[in-house]
This record gives sequence, structure tokens and C-alpha cells, in this order.
Amino acid sequence: MAHSPRGWTGTRTPSAQKRVRTAERRRAINQPRRSAAKTLVTKALAVATGHVEGDPVEQLNEAISALDRAAKSGAIHPNAAARRKSRLTRKVNAALGGVHVQTGKLQKATGKAAATKAAKARVAASKAAKAKAPQTAAGKARAALTKAGRTETAQTATTAAASATAAKAAAPKKAAGKTTTRAAGKTTAGKTTAAKTTAAKTPAAKAAAKPAAVKAPATRTAKAPAKPKKPAEPAS
Repeated sequence: MAHSPRGWTGTRTPSAQKRVRTAERRRAINQPRRSAAKTLVTKALAVATGHVEGDPVEQLNEAISALDRAAKSGAIHPNAAARRKSRLTRKVNAALGGVHVQTGKLQKATGKAAATKAAKARVAASKAAKAKAPQTAAGKARAALTKAGRTETAQTATTAAASATAAKAAAPKKAAGKTTTRAAGKTTAGKTTAAKTTAAKTPAAKAAAKPAAVKAPATRTAKAPAKPKKPAEPAS
């Protein structure tokens, strides 16, 4: 058992402390949206019942829009927003004596021409904001050098493309010349071979082609001396 009670009862681990900070940030963002949605719902009911002056349809649309915004940001669950919108619409209809109220999103009454003009104005303003400040002499010199470099690069690329095109156009001619030379060489070699074959088939050529047979001189071998005959034995 501890000798003294704990002095700190909050979070201790880094993950828990991070959760505390996250919860505080989320509450600071979500709580105003929840409060605004609840306030507008209450106001729409008050206008529908006649306790507060105003247009019930307009107040209903504002309350529905606030609920949608809260659901989109995550302040409330989308199903909870749908349920609250349904209940609010039914209550407003009942307060107005059963008259069905047509609700819808609030749209700005802006014509097509006005919207196009506003878009062009926004684009021009953004371009003006991104425009460069007055350049110094050094900056202008650097810009001129960069422009000259781009021009030289473009010219080099054009020259290289023209050279490549000329090389491709000349390639077939060279190939044709090589083919003709090879074919001529083959034909000449064939004619030479045929001439050699014809000459080889002639009888004179055959006789000339056969080498003269040279007979080796006959060598006499010395005869071995005859063996003496044995004398016949006398008959007994």
C-alpha cells in the first residue's frame, strides 16, 4: 500500500495525452456547429407554431442546412442528421395545419452572365497577384540569357531532326548499292565456277589432270643357298 495518496490523477502515457489534445481540438470545432444546428431547429419550430415572427419555410431550410453542415464536418452522425430533419419537417407540417412544406437547398439567384463575369474577375485577380515585380538590370540580363539559351536549344533540336531525316532518306540508297554489288560479285563468282567446271570435263583436261604413273624399279632379292641333302640310310 502506498504511503501517500497520488497527487496526479490525469493521463500519464504519451498516447493518452495526445488523445486529450485531439479531443479538445475536435470539441472546439464541433461544438459550435452542434449548437448552431440545435438553435436553428428550435427557432424553426418556434416560427412554425407562431411564437416568433418569420417565414417558417425559410427557417426550416436554414435548420436543415445547419444539420447537413454539422453532419458533413463530423459534428453529428449523418443518420442522426437525417432523423432530426425528418422529425423537424413533420413537426413544422403539423404546426402549419397539415400543409406540406416544400423544402430545398437555398440557391443564389445569379445569372449565367454574372457568374461568368465573376469567374473572369477572379482569374484576373489571381494573375495580378502572381505577377512579377519590376525586375532589376541583373534580372533582365538573366532572363535574356535564358531566352537565348532556349532559342539555341530549339535550333539545335531542329537541325538534329533534319539531319536524322536526311540520314533515313539516304539509308535505302546505300543499302540498294550494297545489294547490287553483292549480287554482281555473286554472279561473277558463279560464272568463274561454271567455266572451271566446263574446263574440267574436257578429255584433254582430264588427261592433263591425271598425273603420270611412275613405276618403281624392280629389285632382285638374293636367293638363299640350298640346304645339303641328308644321305640315305642303308637298309638293314
